[in-house]
Amino acid sequence: MNQIANLYQKSNKEEKLIIGLMSGTSMDGLDIALCAFKGNGTNTEIKLLHFKTADYTDVFRKQVKSIFSKREVDLEMVCLMNEQVAITHAQLINAAVAEWGYRNDQIDFIASHGQTIYHAPKSLHKREGLPNATLQIGDGDHIAVHTGIITLSDFRQKHIAGGGEGAPLAVYGDYLIFSKENEDRIMLNIGGIANYTYLPGSLDAAKVFSTDVGPGNTLMDQYVQQHFAGLYYDKDAAIARKGKVNEALLKELLNDSFFGAAFPKTTGPELFSLSYLEHAQKASDTESIAKEDVMATLCRFSAQGIIDSIQRVLSDMHNPVLYLSGGGMHNPLLLDFLKEALPQITFKTTSALEIHPDAKEAVLFALLANETLCGGQIYFGERVNVPSICMGKLSLPK
Repeated sequence: MNQIANLYQKSNKEEKLIIGLMSGTSMDGLDIALCAFKGNGTNTEIKLLHFKTADYTDVFRKQVKSIFSKREVDLEMVCLMNEQVAITHAQLINAAVAEWGYRNDQIDFIASHGQTIYHAPKSLHKREGLPNATLQIGDGDHIAVHTGIITLSDFRQKHIAGGGEGAPLAVYGDYLIFSKENEDRIMLNIGGIANYTYLPGSLDAAKVFSTDVGPGNTLMDQYVQQHFAGLYYDKDAAIARKGKVNEALLKELLNDSFFGAAFPKTTGPELFSLSYLEHAQKASDTESIAKEDVMATLCRFSAQGIIDSIQRVLSDMHNPVLYLSGGGMHNPLLLDFLKEALPQITFKTTSALEIHPDAKEAVLFALLANETLCGGQIYFGERVNVPSICMGKLSLPK
């Protein structure tokens, strides 16, 4: 069949099967969510049929990290990994589809986030006369060819082209999937970076926004990997619980203009890196404190960024409910900090809304693809960083 005719036919199906992909800054693996969609916009019906996180090999993770979040990298390696990430993702998709008992030709579309290797909004790069920018590798053409499935990818570029910063994109999917009349909600995702979407019970799209709020797991993970051999993250906050929060270091960590900036805003590990921590320790004269105390303080730092940002909207909310997702929701100390500081909020996970918390971001990219395929465009008002646009480039398999 003609490829454009095939695209048209699949786009107009009453029910579409779309695989959403997400590989975050933690790089623990590829989240693969198989979703069934009916309708679009506020009439969207979605079912999460299957989900898994396909582990990356240590070799692959090391290759990606060699070019991740660094201003100076091997340009040849960037070029090579753009293809390698896509080929690896295609292999993992093929294996998942077979594991779930489907044939590839039964899947209508893939929505691929790719792998962010550098995020450079103006607020971070501060270079006069240059635009917002971001770069996700994992070429969509390679995924399409190696899976035989039409692929949408590179979603963040359109967001920037439309006047946004390329992140966060959750506002679009969260509004369509999770809004509920007469319930004020906060959809908090704690990945490498923490972000949330504000969903008023009025269902007024012009009041909805998503914003990054600071580090989630990124600094804690980086510190563990640097100082605790063989560990990739602080499971169950076992290290942090052995330490105590250092108030001087915490105060210095919070001493950045990002935290006072207006919503919505975006950031990344380009700012919240180990060099950021080293500068804060030097400025607060805490370079000799115990590593466990550093971890406890980093955990509190992540919590405080979330707490302060949520408190900025609480006065507009009635009986707010917060729905958690992302790897940070599994950190018990981080959750203790949040719940203690925000007693007026009811805490749940997106499981209560029938979306697996670890699958949420992959599902959201599948939804973005569905909106683009259906030609839908929800109006979010004329606001900075919230363009009302469709996103994703199309790659045909033949």
